[in-house]
Formats: sequence, structure tokens, C-alpha cells
Amino acid sequence: MTDWLLSIAGTPAGMSLAMGLALTSAMAHAVFGALQKGQHDPWLSRASIDIWIILFSLPVALFAVPWPQGFEWLVLLGALGIHFAYKLTMALAYERAAYTVVYPVVRGTGPLATLAFAALFLGEGYGAVQWGGVALLSGAILLLAGVNLRGVRIGRAALRAGLGWALAGGLLVAVYTTYDAWGIRLTPDPFTFLAWFFLITAVDFPMLMAARLMRGRAVLPPLRPLILRGVVGALVAFVSFGGVMLATRLGRVGEVAALRETSTVFAALIGWAVLGEKVGALRAALMGLIALGAILVQIG
Repeated sequence: MTDWLLSIAGTPAGMSLAMGLALTSAMAHAVFGALQKGQHDPWLSRASIDIWIILFSLPVALFAVPWPQGFEWLVLLGALGIHFAYKLTMALAYERAAYTVVYPVVRGTGPLATLAFAALFLGEGYGAVQWGGVALLSGAILLLAGVNLRGVRIGRAALRAGLGWALAGGLLVAVYTTYDAWGIRLTPDPFTFLAWFFLITAVDFPMLMAARLMRGRAVLPPLRPLILRGVVGALVAFVSFGGVMLATRLGRVGEVAALRETSTVFAALIGWAVLGEKVGALRAALMGLIALGAILVQIG
């Protein structure tokens, strides 16, 4: 499997697979965001998801793939720091503002920054059509967040804080997407990187949540639904984050990142189908512009 994946990297077949993985990751990431926001405290939800990520990835890391060597440990520790910062900003954003506001802001901030980082740090070149496509995609996503703001009924201070954390989360999406692409390309076996990545980057929030519980800053809800949310969230995380990292190993980071941000369309559909939110003509038009932006990136 590894040899075959490495053999098609950078080829038309590899690009096609990368695009398929990016779209699958987009759908999964919209579900993941809804699971973390859900009915539980977002800190508890994320900790439960991470506990199950550890339980699922531990035997794979220990017995199914090679152990990281030398410099690879430092790369994984860097990923731990970046992803902890991202998870922290997302929990703080979800704690203060609605999912349909936070999620588009995060996903709309990331694509242009990711394209710039990929060009600057990974030497990837992009044409004017691709830059225009990403600008259209990001702008439509941020406009969608603005439309969603009209139905929000929370205090102005909480809303400002939520949007601030969401913007920080969007910038960190660009940082971790570029960093993870560099890390998985650096490791000879991409599945080694993925297995150890999931194991190492999942240890932080369970520890943080234990500290919050000990200090009385959180209260455990009924465990059964929380555990179920954790199991489902962990499985979705493997598809979402694992899929996009494999995609960046096979294709170009900026293109993969732009296509993945169609997750905002899937998030809006989740809001409509699951949460009973209205889509309306304006939201539908903006979702069409998001899709058009992603198409322009691929055409370019």
C-alpha cells in the first residue's frame, strides 16, 4: 500500500486520489465540527474524542508500523504543539458562539493563508486563476458566516470573543495544514507518521480536561452519550485529518486545502438537515460560489 501510494505521488492518478481524499475529508470535517460543538461542553467533547483516538491508534502505532526515528520525533512534537493551539482556539470559539458562525469563519480564513504558506515554505507555484478561485471561496465562506450572524442572539462581548478565536483558529488551520504536509512528506512511510501523529496529538485534551474536572471548572454529564460521541468523533477524525494529510502527500497543498474547505457547504447542509436551520436563497448562492471557487482552483 505504501509503495503504491508513493509511486503515484505527483502523477495524474495521484492528483485524482488526492482530490477524492480532500472531498471525503471535507464531509468528515463538517461532521467532526458538529460533534465537538453538539450538546456537550466542547472541552469535554474534544477530550472524549481524543481518548478514543488514543485507544484506537495505540496498538497500530506500537505494533503495526515502524517507530519514528531521530528527527521524526521532533516533527511529531511540533505537530503536538500546533494542534494543541488549534484545538484550544476551537474549544474557546465554540464555547462562546454558534457552530454556524464559528465554523465558516475558521474555514474561510484558512485557504488563502494556506496557499501563501505552501508557496512560501513548500515551493509550490499557483497561477492567477487559482489565487482568484481561493479568494472567491474564502470570501463566500466569510459572507456565509456574516449571513449566519443575523440569527445569533448572544451578547456582543461573547460574539466578539468567539469570532476572535475563530479567526485565530483559521490561521492555525493554515499553519497545521502546511506543517503536516511537510511532516508526512519527510517521513518515508506516511502511515507511520499518521499513526504516531494521532497518538501523540491526542494526549493533550484528556489531560487538560482532567485538570478542569479536578478544579471544579467542568461537570461530567451522563457518560453514555459522551462516550458514544467520542467513539464516533474519533472515527470521523481519522477520515478527516488522515484523509487530508494523505492528500497533501499525493498532491499540492494549496489545491487540497481549497477543496477541503467545501466542508463549509457540508456544514450548512448539516445545519439544515440535522439542526433544522433554514438555508434560503442567499445561503444557497454562497454555497454555489464556494463550490465555484474550488472548481477554479482545480481548473487553474
